[in-house]
Amino acid sequence: MLLIVFIISLQISLSFNKESGCGCNVNRARDEKQSQGSMFSGSNSYMDQSSECYSDETCSTLEEKNQEDRMVLISAGKYQFGTDDIAIENDKEGPKRMITLNSFYLDKYEVSNKDFENFVVSTNYKTEAEQFGDSFVFTSFLNTTFKEQLNDFRVVQAVWWYKVFGADWKHPYGPDSNIKDIMDHPVVHVSWRDAQVYCKWRGGRLPTEAEWEAGCRGGHQNTKYPWGDKLFPERKHMANIWQGNFPAHNSAKDGYVGTSPVNMFPPNDFGLYNMAGNVWEWTEDAWTKENLKEKVKKGGSYLCHRSYCYRYRCSARSHNTEDSSSGNLGFRCAKTL
Repeated sequence: MLLIVFIISLQISLSFNKESGCGCNVNRARDEKQSQGSMFSGSNSYMDQSSECYSDETCSTLEEKNQEDRMVLISAGKYQFGTDDIAIENDKEGPKRMITLNSFYLDKYEVSNKDFENFVVSTNYKTEAEQFGDSFVFTSFLNTTFKEQLNDFRVVQAVWWYKVFGADWKHPYGPDSNIKDIMDHPVVHVSWRDAQVYCKWRGGRLPTEAEWEAGCRGGHQNTKYPWGDKLFPERKHMANIWQGNFPAHNSAKDGYVGTSPVNMFPPNDFGLYNMAGNVWEWTEDAWTKENLKEKVKKGGSYLCHRSYCYRYRCSARSHNTEDSSSGNLGFRCAKTL
């Protein structure tokens, strides 16, 4: 009897994984209600004592770097784009094709809170989340009382997302939160438009989807992840993704329940960090020619798990409207050579 129940549960899980409505694309345009109130609970993350920084820098706030130090040159050539090993049909992951790219630079790291703070101090920029007055926060970072108040402000397709008044890049879980202790974590609650403005300020741009994917594979072909085909090579955690049963329990065996520092976990063979997991990353491209307002995002996030959002693969993709923001969505910049 227990075996039958397990098989049925597995079939349901795999079926859900094949659909695109997993809550990966939490779009502002699809939720017109305003949220109210403010309250958050707990810290963003904890680090297991066995976790390491795979960088010359420590896990503390990253020091300022000049443009050359913070970016990797990816040489012109032919690179794989898409895959024939399609996991989520609706996401249009394939077919595999070889495309020619010109040389370009790509950030080694996701843009951090410290990076974005420097930009805001220099420009007085206000993000779209700040202008709208709200953004989307995952259930784990809200206390029970607040969640009861916000029951009517959940995303219909993914009730673990709450529209929270006062959530923005400086207040990732609501107005009572701050980023003081996570300056070296990726900035979140930034829209596609926000990311564009930041990259332009740096003299760059967002990467195209093809550039991002070329960077992700680190010069290799037919690999699922930035490091190869095994998710846990030699039982080693290679990325910040969901551990446990989504969305009820995150065991955080990789060391984090939320975001992790941008220099955490091993880089790929191009020297790029966190191309899988941690936060979704905006790209320049539209989702389809018919839907130019929806932009492609890549890489998955700390909320991705194979049972419901198997999108931390290099070929995986999802999308959001260009004004959308959430607590697991960030970016890195590219630059034309």
